[in-house]
Amino acid sequence: MSLDEFIDERPAQPEDGIGLALSGGGYRAMVFHAGGLIRLNEVGLLRKVKRISSVSGGSITAGVLGTSWKDLQFADDVAVNFELVVERVRQLADTTVDSGAIIGGILLPGSISDRVAKAYDKVLFKGARLNDLPDDSQPGNPRFVINATNIQTAALWRFSRNYMGDYRVGLIERPDVPLAIAVAASSAFPPVLSPSELDIEQPVVNTPGADLHKEPYIEKAILSDGGVYDNLGLETITKRYVTLLVSDAGQKIAPDPDPHRDWARHSLRVLDTVDNQVRSLRKRHLIDSFERKDHNGTYWGIRTSFADYKLADDPLKCLTRNPVPLAEIQTRLEAMPRNVQDRLMNWGYAICDAALRAHIDDALQAKLGVKIGLPTKFPFDGGY
Repeated sequence: MSLDEFIDERPAQPEDGIGLALSGGGYRAMVFHAGGLIRLNEVGLLRKVKRISSVSGGSITAGVLGTSWKDLQFADDVAVNFELVVERVRQLADTTVDSGAIIGGILLPGSISDRVAKAYDKVLFKGARLNDLPDDSQPGNPRFVINATNIQTAALWRFSRNYMGDYRVGLIERPDVPLAIAVAASSAFPPVLSPSELDIEQPVVNTPGADLHKEPYIEKAILSDGGVYDNLGLETITKRYVTLLVSDAGQKIAPDPDPHRDWARHSLRVLDTVDNQVRSLRKRHLIDSFERKDHNGTYWGIRTSFADYKLADDPLKCLTRNPVPLAEIQTRLEAMPRNVQDRLMNWGYAICDAALRAHIDDALQAKLGVKIGLPTKFPFDGGY
């Protein structure tokens, strides 16, 4: 893989291949995306994905999938033991991370983000580093790109197995960084969990256009949630691949007739408003690219209406179910009851299935080498 490929020197046209984007949204996103992955695996699409791009809560799911990849047993492109991924997602969903990290970060030495990273490592990653992600030069392995925002350069900072960095600072080859630190930086949503400070201890390659390849930028990166820059995780896949699959667990901001006036809570409302608008714009651009035929693929969201897909078949009786309470779960890293986990994964599974059946037509299925049939049941009892 060349440096040019990492910094997205785009080809004249996107190349054939599938890019999968996983949005942010705390544990809500982490669990919802797991349900979508179950369906993608079930129809044989997951193993055909070439790049998985993630931000924030989606990066937790991506990190779990990446570290589990070597243990998955594929038969006809379907992992028959995908429950390994689900159970590891559940391990973190059973654990409250944010409140303890915030209190510890205020009262004790060390930052809040450091404490989040330690919790991720203890529960999930067990010392794994970026080098433990799959080698995408090998057939059947996707490249995982975990995205954060570089607050110093206002650019997207990417963590991957082979490189990390941004286009203004340059790139670090074969970064020796714990996966937990990368995921904590990607999920350092402001203002409470941000920033995440990353000491750069390896040489930084001076890439073309790197106008900030100098101190202090090459010594320390001050990072925030990847969703600050790209809250759908689209940046690293839209320029590269023709087929885009996008899972969005973002929370829509609700009207507030009497918003708080104090600076702290008012600032939170302003941040939510900015996030909502950026997400809406990126979604609009994505749908426009589908309509222009620049890309093919599909989008599904936690706030999507099943009825909008206008499907002839509704085997899971989704038209009679209401997912709105799931979409309104707070963006937290807070322990989630198992029945809520089940419902979120079932909804992620169902709406991913609806999007696939509505927009991956027979011709594209043939091109991708898959056949998307009707689902027969939810992954877990109880529906959503």
